[in-house]
Amino acid sequence: MLKQRIITALLLLAVLLPALFYSDTRPFTALSLVLVMTGAWEWARLHGCRPAVCLSMGLLLGLAMALFWFWGGLDRSWRIGWIVVGLLWVALAFAMLARGVAGWSAWPVPLRLWIGLFLICCAWLALVQARQMGLAFLLSVLLLVWMADVAAYFGGKAFGRRKLAPSISPAKSWEGAISGLVGVCLLAACWLWADASGIGDQASLYSRLWQMGPLLGIASLFFLVAMSVVGDLLESLVKRSAGVKDSSQLLPGHGGVLDRVDALLPVLPLSMMLVSL
Repeated sequence: MLKQRIITALLLLAVLLPALFYSDTRPFTALSLVLVMTGAWEWARLHGCRPAVCLSMGLLLGLAMALFWFWGGLDRSWRIGWIVVGLLWVALAFAMLARGVAGWSAWPVPLRLWIGLFLICCAWLALVQARQMGLAFLLSVLLLVWMADVAAYFGGKAFGRRKLAPSISPAKSWEGAISGLVGVCLLAACWLWADASGIGDQASLYSRLWQMGPLLGIASLFFLVAMSVVGDLLESLVKRSAGVKDSSQLLPGHGGVLDRVDALLPVLPLSMMLVSL
């Protein structure tokens, strides 16, 4: 399993990294659009749609987003839109975590389906616009989520005692979540030092949050870390509702695309919301 995970990760990096670091953002935009189509296909599968319907959903969503791109939607300001999406994520987090798996299953399937597809599209828009703001900004958002996940994993393994959400994700603990927060704080401190030292020529997420003032910046950072955990929990809740372990088997050793980006789905638009205020 470990060998399979490493091979898959290396192949993904070989494709993603050149597009990510290329000065023209269009290759990265196109590649990420493929991920959106795949995520839409997986989301439809998680809600019991027939294979042909799942495939059609992915293709139609990709076509709609491509038209949005060519219309110039990626170059427009969506400040109010980010606020609306941010509020939707917070409301959805409270509603889903409070109601649990049974509560989510009780919602009409079309409502669950379209909410998810809409939020996947918003995450793609946030991803692309974050890249347009600068490579350092996008990397700082991505590394926030990855650091929170990695630090939570090792912290949970070492210190985990109290379960965070046993009915949704039994492996997660409060100690792991706190370890993730500590890891992100250390990452943010190092990045702020690098920005202040002039090592990078682009503003990171952490510098932009710090410009809001220390207290508000720290509160915003805590909020993003919390929502990265929420994104992970909500996908686990949806998979439990569907009775599956992974969103798909598209990425050998890793599960599906949604399994890899679940925490990013809320963090990307929320980051855009915070720096747009």
